[in-house]
Amino acid sequence: MRTMTLRDVDAVLAIEQAVQAYPWTRGNFTDALDHGYLCCVDDTGGEISGYAILMPVLDEAELLNIGVAAAQQRKGVGRAMLLEMLDLACKKNLLRVFLEVRSSNVAALALYRSAGFGEIGLRRGYYRNVDGSEDAITMACDLVGELDG
Repeated sequence: MRTMTLRDVDAVLAIEQAVQAYPWTRGNFTDALDHGYLCCVDDTGGEISGYAILMPVLDEAELLNIGVAAAQQRKGVGRAMLLEMLDLACKKNLLRVFLEVRSSNVAALALYRSAGFGEIGLRRGYYRNVDGSEDAITMACDLVGELDG
């Protein structure tokens, strides 16, 4: 894992467009970099296979985006990216990380739960989908003591 740079945006955008029905734009990624969000990529083997964007706000953060190339899914890249972001949040002395996930994304829900996230709310109609919209489950992970030692 390493810090994302502007040179990585094309590769990250290609993954995003391939794995998301409603992908972020180039501008979303460059804005995240410009605003100093914690942006990381996994480039094991010299090719970017995953990315994550964490937006710190005071003593908390929101995981805005995490994605893994289709060929690398179910190989631990997403878990590694998530744990890296939680570790970075701890190193920045952040106390809690929030995220939203599609209610239909069973794999992501299981991943987040296994990393210590719990459900704290529901945002009705938050995500667009082919039928109009889909609910988001809001989750949070308290970091105090979570990744110590």
